[in-house]
Amino acid sequence: MKQVRIAFFDTKPYDRRFFDEANKDFGFELSYFESRLRPASAKLAEGFDVVCAFVNDDICAETIDALVSENVGLLAMRCAGYNNVNLFAAHNRLPVVRVPGYSPYAVAEYALAMLQTLNRSLHRAYNRVRDNNFSINGFLGFDLRGKTFGIVGTGKIGMVFAEIMQGFGVRLLAYDLYPNTEMARKYHIEYVTLDELYRQSDVISLHCPLTPENRYMINAESIAKMKPGVFIINTSRGKLIDTAALIEGLKSKKIGGAGLDVYEEESDLFFEDRSDAAIDDDILARLFTFPNVLVTSHQAFFTREAMTNISQVTLENIRAWRDGEKLVNEICSQCDGSRSCPGKPKDAQCCRGKN
Repeated sequence: MKQVRIAFFDTKPYDRRFFDEANKDFGFELSYFESRLRPASAKLAEGFDVVCAFVNDDICAETIDALVSENVGLLAMRCAGYNNVNLFAAHNRLPVVRVPGYSPYAVAEYALAMLQTLNRSLHRAYNRVRDNNFSINGFLGFDLRGKTFGIVGTGKIGMVFAEIMQGFGVRLLAYDLYPNTEMARKYHIEYVTLDELYRQSDVISLHCPLTPENRYMINAESIAKMKPGVFIINTSRGKLIDTAALIEGLKSKKIGGAGLDVYEEESDLFFEDRSDAAIDDDILARLFTFPNVLVTSHQAFFTREAMTNISQVTLENIRAWRDGEKLVNEICSQCDGSRSCPGKPKDAQCCRGKN
């Protein structure tokens, strides 16, 4: 049996740890590169059978062309999202697989943790008492019980978030292109229009993929429809939110708090140590000035369970490709979410399907 050589891009020590452990069951030849995958670095894939990439790699048409020219046979995304992959360029040239459900619990639990940290000012309280300041002035929060929560996206993560919220005595509204009525009955979810969700929600939590249709779905117009003091939590994709509009909403106090584990211009910042340099992104720097904004570095997925599942499913996807089996986690390469799918591969996950 042919030995499969895999090139991992944008890797950190924790990637190596979990993939090396999972590979004991597969026996592939793994090579790790710290460089992100982009047109200039795609040359590193020379001699490799498979390339494994992550959320902030730039897998544009030029990158796809370079991988194909190096005879790479498979692009394995070690994440659920794929908005950074040019699927049209890959169509009929390079199959693309992903990890659709590594741990919805990790992300859903983190969304709640961000909300409660903001609501009860835990991040500020932690810093205050370290300076021997034991005042609680400015830390007034609110009970979650009785509030209305709007969940945008009711795939696996959104539904786990709804399940978690059952114990808090909240009202749950949801919006999804593909409503799950059976789970809605189980978790007492009311599906509404997006405008209605904006108008009624005290807290809005985003759990949807990024598509051309929902880019900047949180913008000046949608914020104007929201309740004064609304909290917005985003653990999905940064470009779901127009950050400039979010800042205006924070300044006007229309938005009471924002928890952002993702940011629209994160690709050159997140996952890296930038502590020895000033941040030259003026919009991100402005976000840091608000006491009611919590920004973290795309870490909602980062649990032992999720990393174990990511490594195992990624390598299983590669094994199935090597053995000529059906690629059950293949992404439909005939649409990018901007139109109806003209015919996805059998058993592949259509771009417009559920998360």
